[in-house]
Amino acid sequence: MRWTVHSEKPLYTDPWIDVRAADVELPDGHRFDHRLVRRPPGAGAVVRDDRGNVLLLWRHRFITDTWGYEIPMGGVQPDESPAQAAAREVLEETGWRTGPLRPLVYTQPSSGLMDSEHHVFVADAAQRTGEPEDTWEAERVEWVALDRVPELVREGLLVSGTSMSALLYLYATGPG
Repeated sequence: MRWTVHSEKPLYTDPWIDVRAADVELPDGHRFDHRLVRRPPGAGAVVRDDRGNVLLLWRHRFITDTWGYEIPMGGVQPDESPAQAAAREVLEETGWRTGPLRPLVYTQPSSGLMDSEHHVFVADAAQRTGEPEDTWEAERVEWVALDRVPELVREGLLVSGTSMSALLYLYATGPG
């Protein structure tokens, strides 16, 4: 069932996104053009405290015109590891410095359309350093009970695929 890729050509490219057309062939010999998006990797973190809360952003996404909770996340710079990027993003977006990070989940949120790999880590502690550097990232930063995650999903208040995957995984696997 593996598709054969005969070629790819760029349609539009900038530092954020690379839209391409691929000439692909199915195992049955059917051949067609498929559109795809190539993206640099992203990294984020679920930061939790000793009371069962997780640090989340409440933000508006203009593309979907929706509000929702998300974990801090952003792009991995060429000179940093995914863990370093996750720690930097948490600090910039929340004003909290994480404790030690360990891998939580790896996801490709839309693998039928794009190759955007997301590395998500978890930290069991954080220290407040001040206000977020990136004040435009969120309306507010708040600690939310991890036990509320299924309710937030049901109510449509947690819809970001990577945030949902990471938080539901953490909820399902419990402490530790």
